[in-house]
Amino acid sequence: MNVTEERPAMPAGVDRSPGVDPARSGTAERVIPQATVTRLATYLRVLGILADDGVLIVSSEELATAAGVGSAKLRKDLSFLGPNGVRGVGYDVLRLRAKIETALGLDRGHKVVLVGIGNLGEALARYGGFGRRGFSMVGLFDRNPERVGLDIDGLRVQHVDQLETKCRELEATIGVIATPDDSAQDVASAFVAGGVQSILSFSPVTLDVPGAVEVRRVDLAVEMQVLSFNSSRNDASTSREDATTSREDATTRTATLSAAPRLGRSRGPRVTPGSLASTAQSALGTPVSSSASSSFTQNGSVITP
Repeated sequence: MNVTEERPAMPAGVDRSPGVDPARSGTAERVIPQATVTRLATYLRVLGILADDGVLIVSSEELATAAGVGSAKLRKDLSFLGPNGVRGVGYDVLRLRAKIETALGLDRGHKVVLVGIGNLGEALARYGGFGRRGFSMVGLFDRNPERVGLDIDGLRVQHVDQLETKCRELEATIGVIATPDDSAQDVASAFVAGGVQSILSFSPVTLDVPGAVEVRRVDLAVEMQVLSFNSSRNDASTSREDATTSREDATTRTATLSAAPRLGRSRGPRVTPGSLASTAQSALGTPVSSSASSSFTQNGSVITP
């Protein structure tokens, strides 16, 4: 998904106060690059699947393949978490899973509030995978009278006018915006007023929030545009490969023809007028006059010595 993130991710427990150097703050972890954080979330998903399947140990190659990255990149990513795995043995699935959860701050658990119970919002509200990954949906809000009061998997949809108050009561840590674009900023402001420090928005609108509030945007249209670009690039690459293959085939055919015996004019003995006369005399048994031997017709042409 397309996201925007302006601040580098920090390991769990690292002070974000100005002037604090994580390398000197008494923690062994280093600042984790945002790209690595994204891949850590992918590794965590794979480890969860392995744990559900009863897998206890996984090699770096197996984990990297399942996550769609190179094994060297995986090992570099995991190095931000400190020592992991045993050379020649692999990673303890449950232990590595717990370390990644701690690094991502999931060990604390998060209470999620969702605003906008349309098609997308309701689908998110009904998704059961959040709970397995450390997120608990605690509040649903909308302004549509037809949606307010609905029961969705045990949660009653409340009116958005109560959002600020309920965020404080529920101690929400993450707010999700699935509203139309023209309502996104008002919802974000209510989240901030309610003490929510992290916002996930499905609106492409740039939100005006304090610097301490983390905002990530998911723009599905941008994602499809990226897919379109990648598809076009892959098609162009395939066309170039096909053209190269055609040229190679043509070159191979030309080389084959060059190596084959050439069919053409006979390379037999050269015929001269004198030899023709001798041959005729020998074949007929009669002498050929000198005047007859002075010219002959061959293929309709007169050959003169």
